[in-house]
Amino acid sequence: MPRRLIDISTFLENGVASDPEGYGPKITYFDHRNTFAQIQPFFPGLKQDDLPDGETWAVEKVELITHNGTHLDAPYHFHSTMNKGEKSMTIDEVPLDWCFQNGVKLDFRHFEDGYVVTAKDVEEELRRIGHALGPLDIVLVNTRAGSRYGCADYIASGCGMGYEATMYLLERGVRLTGTDAWSWDAPFVHTARKFLETRDPSLIWEGHKAGKDIGYCHLEKLHNLEALPSSGFMVSCFPVKIRGASAGWTRAVAILDE
Repeated sequence: MPRRLIDISTFLENGVASDPEGYGPKITYFDHRNTFAQIQPFFPGLKQDDLPDGETWAVEKVELITHNGTHLDAPYHFHSTMNKGEKSMTIDEVPLDWCFQNGVKLDFRHFEDGYVVTAKDVEEELRRIGHALGPLDIVLVNTRAGSRYGCADYIASGCGMGYEATMYLLERGVRLTGTDAWSWDAPFVHTARKFLETRDPSLIWEGHKAGKDIGYCHLEKLHNLEALPSSGFMVSCFPVKIRGASAGWTRAVAILDE
């Protein structure tokens, strides 16, 4: 059966509004003409004119944090413990079978920026699309933030998944979720206002903190979710293997049979 692959990852690139100031990637590009000094020490006596067209290699120096670009968060990112007391898994410990499973998309683009999605919202959307969650389904959340990636308001855009919405998924066997927003939770600028009004610290990072009770992973900064159907596809999102880390970059891809 023919397959169609849909890239649901963002670029790692310079100069794009993808992260808070000071947290973005920095990529230095070296092309074939300016890297001779890198290769020459390996070959004493070599002159640049000795090489075809005087060219050496192209290489890049990349300065990143593990949460730049499309990445997979491990339970260790959320809290030091998961499953009500176990040591949290780091990204190199995440089971690979969590990362290649059937996908389902929840369309929450109609919710206003800063809205905190509830369990009832999730239940109603699953009913609308006619999908019953199965163990290890990968649940992707399409928010308004996907349309704002690279714009100045991206980090403040989109709804977020609250504690009860996240637990609704986890209690039904979901172990990997994703969003096209900067964070699985509502944007901090909106949560900060609510915290100032209520002084309730449980509002802060409530979706992430669900991992204390049931360990799970989620993808952030997904892209192009609008191109996906509600179900009937698979997701591949294997993370880069970084020992002891809280996250790893991934080239997330949706796979559709046609």
